[in-house]
Amino acid sequence: MIEVVIRNRCTGCQKCLEVCPAQVFELGVDGLSSIARQQDCQSCYMCELYCTSDALYVSPNCEQPEGIDEQTAEASGTLGYYRRYSGWDEWAGQHPNRHWVMGSVFQRAKVLLGPTKNELEKH
Repeated sequence: MIEVVIRNRCTGCQKCLEVCPAQVFELGVDGLSSIARQQDCQSCYMCELYCTSDALYVSPNCEQPEGIDEQTAEASGTLGYYRRYSGWDEWAGQHPNRHWVMGSVFQRAKVLLGPTKNELEKH
């Protein structure tokens, strides 16, 4: 489950907002991503894959939040771990990228499950 956005690392690129199939993030008043619907997180790690500044900490516990703060997340030494070992961006060629198939899986799930609560509220 998504735990924190590390504010001093977030560049405001909004990639996490674009790729999150559950629309967990919103743009904060400061122009940075913020977690708006943590309970909707599917622990798919898509946000972490696309965050080139390693500003997100996704916990492997997908059932409930662990309550980790920014300092604990930074001290964990795991920021960007999933992206690195999936072979994305600057890590391409150093580690196998097997996550590429997940995009189509999430799209199919979104079609099968229908619109999210947030999508329905927008219309």
